[in-house]
Amino acid sequence: METAWDAQLRTAGLRVTRPRLSVMDVLATHPHVNAETIVTAARAAHPAISPQAVYGVLKALVGGGLARRIEPAGGPALYELRVGDNHHHLVCRECGVVVDVDCVVGAAPCLAPSDTAGFVVDEAEVVFWGSCAGCQAARR
Repeated sequence: METAWDAQLRTAGLRVTRPRLSVMDVLATHPHVNAETIVTAARAAHPAISPQAVYGVLKALVGGGLARRIEPAGGPALYELRVGDNHHHLVCRECGVVVDVDCVVGAAPCLAPSDTAGFVVDEAEVVFWGSCAGCQAARR
């Protein structure tokens, strides 16, 4: 039985396996989630999946360009399926919620380094920090 993820996995050069399908299903419904949460959620569909298997799947998905790993300062690594569009993130300092925000439009001088120090730059990551609407309302 073909799933929605089979073609994407094969195109990335990855075998279609039950753990990979389980992790991709979790990421599709829970963007910006940490590995521990992925393990718990993936076990609903695949009870025998181990934390080591989830970490291996995440490494393969990121390496294959199917998932993205982000590391907001002070928190665990988070994973998402939105890749290839150079979007950025808003992070709430209070509750930790993470929201996608499309790339800055117009002149964005901060995305072009003044000196590349010999690097070939292929991506810029911007994290906007602040307080989400829910935390602002809770403080009032």
